[in-house]
Amino acid sequence: MVNFTIDQIRAIMDKKANIRNMSVIAHVDHGKSTLTDSLVSKAGIIASSRAGETRFTDTRKDEQERCITIKSTAISMYYELSEDDLAFIKQTKDGSGFLINLIDSPGHVDFSSEVTAALRVTDGALVVVDCVSGVCVQTETVLRQAIVERIKPVLMMNKMDRALLELQLKAEDLYQTFQRIIENVNVIIATYGQLKEGPMGDIEIDPMKGTVGFGSGLHGWAFTLKQFAEMYANKFEKKGEGQPTAEEKAKKVEDMMKKMWGSRFYDNKNKKFLKNNPDGTHMRTFVALVLDPIYKVFDAIQNFKKEETAKLIEKLGIKLDTEDKEKEGKPLLKAVMRRWLPAGEALLQMITIHLPSPVTAQKYRCELLYEGPIDDEVAMGIKNCDPKAPLMMYISKMVPTSDKGRFFAFGRVFSGIVSTGQKVRIMGPNYIPGKKEDLYLKPIQRTILMMGRYTEPIEEVPCGNIVGLVGVDQFLVKTGTITTFEHAHNLKVMKFSVSPVVRVAVEAKNPADLPKLVEGLKRLSKSDPMVQCIIEESGEHIVAGAGELHLEICLKDLEEDHACIPLKKSDPVVSYRETVSEESSQTCLSKSPNKHNRLFLKARPFEDGLADDIDRGEVTARQELKARARYLAEKYNWDVGEARKIWCFGPDGTGPNMLVDVTKGVQYLNEIKDSVVAGFQWATKEGVLCEENMRGVRFEVHDVTLHTDAIHRGGGQIIPTTRRVLYACQLTAEPRLMEPVYLVEISCPECAEGGIYGVLTRRRGHVFETSSVAGTPMRVVKAYLPVNESFGFTADLRSNTGGQAFPQCVFDHWQILPGSPFEATSKPAGVVSDTRKRKGLKEGIPALDNYLDKL
Repeated sequence: MVNFTIDQIRAIMDKKANIRNMSVIAHVDHGKSTLTDSLVSKAGIIASSRAGETRFTDTRKDEQERCITIKSTAISMYYELSEDDLAFIKQTKDGSGFLINLIDSPGHVDFSSEVTAALRVTDGALVVVDCVSGVCVQTETVLRQAIVERIKPVLMMNKMDRALLELQLKAEDLYQTFQRIIENVNVIIATYGQLKEGPMGDIEIDPMKGTVGFGSGLHGWAFTLKQFAEMYANKFEKKGEGQPTAEEKAKKVEDMMKKMWGSRFYDNKNKKFLKNNPDGTHMRTFVALVLDPIYKVFDAIQNFKKEETAKLIEKLGIKLDTEDKEKEGKPLLKAVMRRWLPAGEALLQMITIHLPSPVTAQKYRCELLYEGPIDDEVAMGIKNCDPKAPLMMYISKMVPTSDKGRFFAFGRVFSGIVSTGQKVRIMGPNYIPGKKEDLYLKPIQRTILMMGRYTEPIEEVPCGNIVGLVGVDQFLVKTGTITTFEHAHNLKVMKFSVSPVVRVAVEAKNPADLPKLVEGLKRLSKSDPMVQCIIEESGEHIVAGAGELHLEICLKDLEEDHACIPLKKSDPVVSYRETVSEESSQTCLSKSPNKHNRLFLKARPFEDGLADDIDRGEVTARQELKARARYLAEKYNWDVGEARKIWCFGPDGTGPNMLVDVTKGVQYLNEIKDSVVAGFQWATKEGVLCEENMRGVRFEVHDVTLHTDAIHRGGGQIIPTTRRVLYACQLTAEPRLMEPVYLVEISCPECAEGGIYGVLTRRRGHVFETSSVAGTPMRVVKAYLPVNESFGFTADLRSNTGGQAFPQCVFDHWQILPGSPFEATSKPAGVVSDTRKRKGLKEGIPALDNYLDKL
């Protein structure tokens, strides 16, 4: 039964040094949910005999059926450390009881927005890696997201049972495999994190420190070097020295752990540890002291050696139940390993000892979280995780409730205390301090604790904890900030690693159901951090998602849970971007409707890599002018004067297009700046070819002649003129279309590799790297595949490789579609005419004369 009460949890919420907020992250199918079961069973929430099969955190029916996690789920658990284990904790602590808030996140790349939402509210991450497949593409994506959010990782090598039973690796080979995976993970950490000098200190993972676990989630056993070091420290202890203190014991165990990894060897005869192995007779310490006993247990039980098994069980001091004693083969193996090295125990120790508490983590995460000045009242409250400071809480996602159409707002309290009935300021992502829009002053109806499939009411929750709120969902769409401080700024919006590039048009089969559909779309956009629901000007309802699977799940939810009506869905469509490939062939001129104002502009393409820099946030509109100008001048050879006169980015003020002022001494220029910027935002959102967003275009204002009287150069005259001249610039600068491209990683046995190339070539994909996974017969093929060609790719691939290839697609970059949209037979021309038809626009690209005026 559950071994803690809500009151116990509430009491420990105040001991903020003893809270651990952590997410479980990994590549798809590396065993996150299965492993989470071991932790949940340790807290007594599910029976330990069913751990590994229940997948307790997969709460939806389709998650259980498909065996994938779709939504991230949170659980709070209570865990007590023994006196000896407490000595290992290097940060402040407060008693021996710990509250662990765990979020199990999906591994499938289409749902990586769920991972981002989970990471924002946690401070540590348990990275799970399948020790057979090693570090995969999605492992790298989620790990990168974690480190950019300043989240400390610990590693778990899962599926050790496969290495022993299926691959039957020798002990030394298994050590080499572990060593290689740890190196790969550390390379990713070093690439994206500022090591040792950074604010988080050294975050590399290292078995000698105890930040790496090994084991099998399915069989429910795991260990870190600490477990084995404790067994051996007692064994090698010299008798007759009084009772050592916990600190002394910890010191001994830590010394022992250092001998158990790397190039240290064990001399069995003399019971000594050696630094080198000149004659090759000694075994590596890790192999001799850790792997050897595990191999012996596996060997004895799998080969039905009865006497040997009985001896081993006695020697290890394992107590089996009567029903377990009857078992043999794999079931007995599970029972023995589970008793000897319980996974929950090892992992919870690793989490409580090595992951940071909110007190530790918020000190170095504050500057990344808060948009306002880093020394105001709120920022200090977040930095010190102070329950007496004003309330600051970030809502990272909305969780649907059993009550149709209502949501729990799920998030984390960073400072202050949130309580039932408290009056708060609810600020959406578009709120600007001092303005009124996207701001609501409302009381919180109820605060609740999220427990996997269940929720528990709780009166109030202090900072450092994760909580659900009832009654806030009417005011927030996806995310937002909740505060009691009047001058508070927002907490930063999350950066997603994928973008919604696949779209489907939906309509109700019965036109009378339209209001239900609109209501359903509103609910759908709340329930998923990534999905976009757009109403086109033609009246179409568009749902945009990260990939085929993401869209499938969203549409299923829309039909069954949110709108509850039968729907008609179009085929998936890919969104394109418009760009230019040359500088404009002439300076384009447009006159305002009253003929009194003239704008002269040119367009040219961005330098390679600049658009990606803007997407990544290395060049932004909010950046300091000098810093931005210096960056552009150094990296892209921009003229410093021009780089300082960037008027704005677009679309939406942040997109990868720029408007640059290169004029010399023009009168009244600043007075029309706002109108020109508004026209620029409009034009970059809907390009001239087929009203898709523009990307990678730099527009330059060369000259402007304006009427002297202000009344003749208002917005109504300037905005449409700006849009016309920008379209003319685009048409004279060799316009091109860009399409989104996936990075595909396919793992398959060597014999099936040939089938992959055929499928990719047919779909305009190209392979750029192949590698074999050491110690296994698997090959990994990496390729680029246009998103447009990816529909049905998985099925096609499986039918051509006999079901042996497993693809994983991640949105990677935009690339120009070869060919000119003006040549009737080219691919871009086809795309333009299809898109224009779909959007209900006139046929054919508008002629240049519509936009260009004569002097």
